Amino acid sequence: MYQQMIFVNLAVNDVDTSKKFFTEIGYTINPQFSTDDCACVVISDTIVAMMLSKQRYADFTKKEIADATKTSEVLLCLSAESREKVDELVDNAIAAGGSASGETQDHGFMYGRAFDDPDGHTWEVMWMDPAAVQG
Repeated sequence: MYQQMIFVNLAVNDVDTSKKFFTEIGYTINPQFSTDDCACVVISDTIVAMMLSKQRYADFTKKEIADATKTSEVLLCLSAESREKVDELVDNAIAAGGSASGETQDHGFMYGRAFDDPDGHTWEVMWMDPAAVQG
């Protein structure tokens, strides 16, 4: 069965810094689709983040490129299998050079935290109790 994928393209200041950051928090780089101006970060079988130098990113748009440290251009949200995995990923991101973003959200059946990567892109990480979504 076909599984649709998402390729998130983000403008970054330094591709090598992005590679280092995302590998330190547990993701891999696919060298087949990475170059000096692009890092292909594999988040899962169906989620890939393309970290493009601003020069390379500009090849895909005529719009002004947002400075993610000053302007929110996107909020990315990743699911986690448990509350502990939410904390693990966010804590690893902060230790790897990211920064905490926003407040912890704890609604009992749903728990989330967020971090900003070194370029200011906000990544939310959330867990939801599977029983809460069952009819």
